[in-house]
Amino acid sequence: MNDNLKQHLKDLEESHIALNIRNDPDKLANILADDFMEIGSSGYIYDKKDCLEFGVVLTEMSLHNYEIHPLAKDVVLATYLIVDKTRERNTLRSSIWKYIDGKWQLYFHQGTITQLQITDTY
Repeated sequence: MNDNLKQHLKDLEESHIALNIRNDPDKLANILADDFMEIGSSGYIYDKKDCLEFGVVLTEMSLHNYEIHPLAKDVVLATYLIVDKTRERNTLRSSIWKYIDGKWQLYFHQGTITQLQITDTY
Protein backbone atom coordinates (compact mmCIF):
# COMPACT_ATOMS: atom_id res chain seq x y z
CA MET A 1 0.00 0.00 0.00
CA ASN A 2 1.33 3.40 -0.82
CA ASP A 3 1.12 6.92 0.55
CA ASN A 4 -1.35 7.90 -2.20
CA LEU A 5 -3.81 5.25 -1.02
CA LYS A 6 -3.33 6.30 2.59
CA GLN A 7 -4.10 9.92 1.70
CA HIS A 8 -7.08 8.92 -0.46
CA LEU A 9 -8.62 6.82 2.33
CA LYS A 10 -7.88 9.54 4.89
CA ASP A 11 -9.69 12.03 2.64
CA LEU A 12 -12.67 9.65 2.41
CA GLU A 13 -12.61 9.14 6.17
CA GLU A 14 -12.56 12.92 6.74
CA SER A 15 -15.47 13.33 4.32
CA HIS A 16 -17.36 10.67 6.29
CA ILE A 17 -17.10 12.82 9.45
CA ALA A 18 -17.82 16.12 7.67
CA LEU A 19 -21.16 17.67 8.63
CA ASN A 20 -22.13 18.41 5.01
CA ILE A 21 -21.74 14.71 4.11
CA ARG A 22 -23.28 13.31 7.30
CA ASN A 23 -26.31 15.56 6.78
CA ASP A 24 -26.83 14.47 3.13
CA PRO A 25 -28.18 10.91 2.69
CA ASP A 26 -27.19 10.77 -1.01
CA LYS A 27 -23.56 11.74 -0.31
CA LEU A 28 -23.41 9.41 2.68
CA ALA A 29 -24.85 6.55 0.61
CA ASN A 30 -22.01 7.00 -1.88
CA ILE A 31 -19.40 6.41 0.85
CA LEU A 32 -21.07 3.47 2.62
CA ALA A 33 -20.93 -0.01 1.11
CA ASP A 34 -24.32 -1.69 0.67
CA ASP A 35 -23.47 -4.20 3.42
CA PHE A 36 -21.97 -1.56 5.75
CA MET A 37 -22.04 -2.25 9.49
CA GLU A 38 -21.07 -0.03 12.41
CA ILE A 39 -20.58 -0.74 16.08
CA GLY A 40 -21.04 2.71 17.56
CA SER A 41 -19.35 4.10 20.66
CA SER A 42 -22.83 3.74 22.21
CA GLY A 43 -22.59 -0.03 21.80
CA TYR A 44 -25.45 -0.11 19.26
CA ILE A 45 -25.07 -1.76 15.87
CA TYR A 46 -26.10 0.12 12.72
CA ASP A 47 -26.30 -0.78 9.04
CA LYS A 48 -26.43 1.42 5.95
CA LYS A 49 -30.21 1.60 6.02
CA ASP A 50 -30.17 2.83 9.64
CA CYS A 51 -27.63 5.53 8.82
CA LEU A 52 -29.56 6.77 5.79
CA GLU A 53 -33.06 6.62 7.29
CA PHE A 54 -32.37 7.82 10.82
CA GLY A 55 -29.22 9.84 10.20
CA VAL A 56 -25.89 9.85 11.95
CA VAL A 57 -24.59 11.90 14.85
CA LEU A 58 -23.90 15.46 13.72
CA THR A 59 -20.94 16.72 15.72
CA GLU A 60 -17.79 18.69 14.94
CA MET A 61 -14.94 16.19 14.81
CA SER A 62 -11.28 16.13 13.82
CA LEU A 63 -9.23 13.09 12.80
CA HIS A 64 -5.70 12.34 14.11
CA ASN A 65 -2.98 9.64 13.98
CA TYR A 66 -4.39 8.08 10.78
CA GLU A 67 -2.79 4.78 9.78
CA ILE A 68 -3.72 2.07 7.30
CA HIS A 69 -3.08 -1.66 7.52
CA PRO A 70 -3.57 -3.78 4.37
CA LEU A 71 -5.69 -6.88 4.87
CA ALA A 72 -5.89 -7.91 1.19
CA LYS A 73 -5.23 -6.17 -2.13
CA ASP A 74 -8.71 -4.61 -2.06
CA VAL A 75 -9.32 -4.40 1.72
CA VAL A 76 -7.70 -1.98 4.17
CA LEU A 77 -8.06 -1.48 7.91
CA ALA A 78 -7.72 2.15 9.02
CA THR A 79 -7.12 3.20 12.63
CA TYR A 80 -7.21 6.69 14.09
CA LEU A 81 -8.28 8.96 16.93
CA ILE A 82 -11.27 11.30 16.71
CA VAL A 83 -11.57 14.43 18.80
CA ASP A 84 -15.29 15.18 19.12
CA LYS A 85 -15.42 18.88 19.90
CA THR A 86 -19.20 18.94 20.31
CA ARG A 87 -19.47 16.11 22.83
CA GLU A 88 -16.05 16.89 24.35
CA ARG A 89 -14.73 13.35 24.11
CA ASN A 90 -12.22 11.30 22.17
CA THR A 91 -12.78 7.99 20.44
CA LEU A 92 -10.47 5.41 18.96
CA ARG A 93 -11.81 4.43 15.57
CA SER A 94 -11.29 1.58 13.15
CA SER A 95 -12.68 1.32 9.66
CA ILE A 96 -12.50 -1.36 7.01
CA TRP A 97 -12.49 0.02 3.48
CA LYS A 98 -13.18 -2.27 0.51
CA TYR A 99 -12.57 -1.55 -3.17
CA ILE A 100 -16.02 -2.22 -4.66
CA ASP A 101 -17.09 -1.54 -8.26
CA GLY A 102 -14.14 0.73 -8.96
CA LYS A 103 -14.17 2.80 -5.76
CA TRP A 104 -13.27 2.56 -2.09
CA GLN A 105 -16.29 2.26 0.21
CA LEU A 106 -16.68 2.07 3.96
CA TYR A 107 -17.55 -1.53 4.83
CA PHE A 108 -17.18 -1.58 8.63
CA HIS A 109 -16.69 1.04 11.32
CA GLN A 110 -16.26 1.00 15.10
CA GLY A 111 -15.72 3.71 17.69
CA THR A 112 -14.60 3.27 21.30
CA ILE A 113 -14.55 6.12 23.82
CA THR A 114 -11.05 6.67 25.21
CA GLN A 115 -9.16 8.93 27.59
CA LEU A 116 -6.23 9.07 25.14
CA GLN A 117 -5.30 12.49 23.86
CA ILE A 118 -3.84 13.57 20.50
CA THR A 119 -0.26 13.44 21.81
CA ASP A 120 -0.67 9.87 23.16
CA THR A 121 0.26 6.91 21.03
CA TYR A 122 -1.83 3.81 20.79
